[in-house]
Amino acid sequence: MTTRLRVRVRGTVQGVGFRPHVWRLATALGLTGTVRNDAEGVLAEVQGARAAEFLPMLRRDRPALSRITAIEAQPCAPVTGEAGFVILGSAAGRVVTAVAPDACVCADCLAEMCDPADRRWRYPFVNCTQCGPRFTITRLLPYDRANTAMAGFPLCDDCRREYADPADRRFHAEPTACPACGPRLSHDAGTILAALRRGLIVALKGLGGFHLLCDATDGEAVARLRDRKARGGKPFAVLALNAASAARWCHVGGAERAALESVERPVVLLRHVMGSRGPLPPCGSRAAPWPSLLAPGLNTLGVMLPAAPQHFLLFHEAAGRPAGTAWLEAPQDLLLVATSANPGGEPLVIDDAEARARLAGIADLVVTHDRPVVTRCDDSVVRVIDGAPRFLRRARGFTPRAIALPQECPPVLALGGTLKATACATRGREAVLSQHVGTLDNAATLRFLDEAVRHLLHLLDTAPVLLAHDLHPDVPGRRLAERLGLPTLAVQHHHAHAAAVLAEHGVTGPALAVVLDGFGFGSDGGAWGGELLRLDGAAFRRLGHLRPLALPGGDAAARQPWRMAAAALHALGRDAEIVPRLGAPAAGVAGLLASGRVASTTSCGRLFDAAAALLGVLHTSSYEGEAAMRLESLATAPRVLEGGWRLDGAVLDLLPLLDALRSCAPEEGAGLFHGTLAAGIVGWAVAAAGREGLDTVALGGGCLVNRLLAGAVAGGLRAAGLRPLLPALAPAGDGGLSLGQAWVAARVAM
Repeated sequence: MTTRLRVRVRGTVQGVGFRPHVWRLATALGLTGTVRNDAEGVLAEVQGARAAEFLPMLRRDRPALSRITAIEAQPCAPVTGEAGFVILGSAAGRVVTAVAPDACVCADCLAEMCDPADRRWRYPFVNCTQCGPRFTITRLLPYDRANTAMAGFPLCDDCRREYADPADRRFHAEPTACPACGPRLSHDAGTILAALRRGLIVALKGLGGFHLLCDATDGEAVARLRDRKARGGKPFAVLALNAASAARWCHVGGAERAALESVERPVVLLRHVMGSRGPLPPCGSRAAPWPSLLAPGLNTLGVMLPAAPQHFLLFHEAAGRPAGTAWLEAPQDLLLVATSANPGGEPLVIDDAEARARLAGIADLVVTHDRPVVTRCDDSVVRVIDGAPRFLRRARGFTPRAIALPQECPPVLALGGTLKATACATRGREAVLSQHVGTLDNAATLRFLDEAVRHLLHLLDTAPVLLAHDLHPDVPGRRLAERLGLPTLAVQHHHAHAAAVLAEHGVTGPALAVVLDGFGFGSDGGAWGGELLRLDGAAFRRLGHLRPLALPGGDAAARQPWRMAAAALHALGRDAEIVPRLGAPAAGVAGLLASGRVASTTSCGRLFDAAAALLGVLHTSSYEGEAAMRLESLATAPRVLEGGWRLDGAVLDLLPLLDALRSCAPEEGAGLFHGTLAAGIVGWAVAAAGREGLDTVALGGGCLVNRLLAGAVAGGLRAAGLRPLLPALAPAGDGGLSLGQAWVAARVAM
């Protein structure tokens, strides 16, 4: 009897070569039937004597960029007279599939780009079903060329033949093109590289928007870019050809190398080798003091490898345009600053005319191309912590990849917080984070949040029944939520941080959480930030917190760490030291502290600020988290101060540690601070776990992007027999808030 199966495949299965993959499997087994894209994913029917072998092969083997969430199969009526296996056109309907994230150029496409005999020799938009843009060029699903930014580029005869051939890797590769029919750069790679070597700043349009590039070894160019972008001391990321090149300047471990070389191509934080191997080898005409201009005061450098063909072509040009791909593995001197083109903290520039206008005072050369960027998407940033890559920013390469939830949920939407904002929508058993939006402190970024939300809901074809936002009464996302006209739910900031960790780890039962953060509006109206919580279902209970410190100046204390040092000295009864140690400007703060008319905070971030200023590491910050980052960079030898912390019930008191830092050298004090803080947190959590009868501890909040702190706390909890959970699929900081808000809201709506 002839067997015919109807097979439904769900997940990220469009635009990744899944239909030709099914065609090849079916053809190899001698099966007849059909396969097509539709709103739910991929639907195939296979018929023949070996149909039973098809499913195991499909489950075992899949295209590299695909992600399968479910395969469902059922028998159906055989079709008589069917000849061969056919790939059908897409069917419309309500969308429940997903578009893939953008992906780095694959090895096959690079081989073509580097082959002088190939028609795609040095073509800056080479791609196939295994690589290239997806999310940033997709307007709606199904993922067909007409629904992407490539709709305006009709295929030439050669590309059309590839596109129509199921045996070709460009079969239905929607962005496919060649020099005869595809997009074009406004300037060639030779012109761009020559400008960079002359010390010019270049704005280059890539996958999700424009980068600002300059020669990273040209001190004058780096300083000029920092000044023009008004970047303060914030570190720059750099672009290197390969891991071997990065290893000339930074320590690259196995996990770091895997992250660098992944198809997502994030920026990876690496420890630089300054001091152990000497200065950076010169590449441009002027050697630079390094890495002081790239990452002032830090022992890390953000490094990424090329993602788009335009990037590879710059390195190919620098290598002398060699034929073949052997040059891709050799270390190269060319090192470029590659920073987002977003002047004044506004969203990433994506439009050509907008680039010429908004970047006129920053870039000396603006390089555009005629393929529109439908959706702006910044670079992702990761760091290896506790043996695995963790997000500082989740965007290009990962958006809109779904995060699996532990149970089916009603559709909800969450809008995150004010800093590092993202949105999150749920659909079934999936949560989908938007790309990184940024700080919601200007009209342009607020418009971008609205744009990102609408695009996300459109791609998912979902209508939320509930909108979640931060508890703070004046958070911008809250105002947007209220304007959208749906029921809203306010979720406390640190509750959301903890819920995000539990959601991605699939924990539905009660658990402890340690949330170490900068600021979040507390349920009592206070400034929280170092919290010990118990989560159970959609509810949470505050079990304890860090010992409060005064917060002189409110938000100003986050920008001026010396204020928190003054608060620490006041708490220690050492008011007389405030002005001599911190200078005349601290006199007013000393008087304010003495009056007692000052709000307080339990913030772990402000504790870092106090330590940094007491040690003389940094008195005034030029960007968020600078004091903590500089303090971590100095902590080469963490150790625990005997008696440096104490528990007062469920309140963790670190005043003895702060007192000891008054007489420490910066390096010694930084090590003492990290080691003692981690030991105190472990002791705090272990005691609470015993009282509550729980063994799972979620670790969240922005302070846990600190590699030393997060690793020591997770290791200490494991040694005590507990199960620590660090975030891996969403940022520990505010970029992951929307995931936690969505999970809480979904559980409320169930």
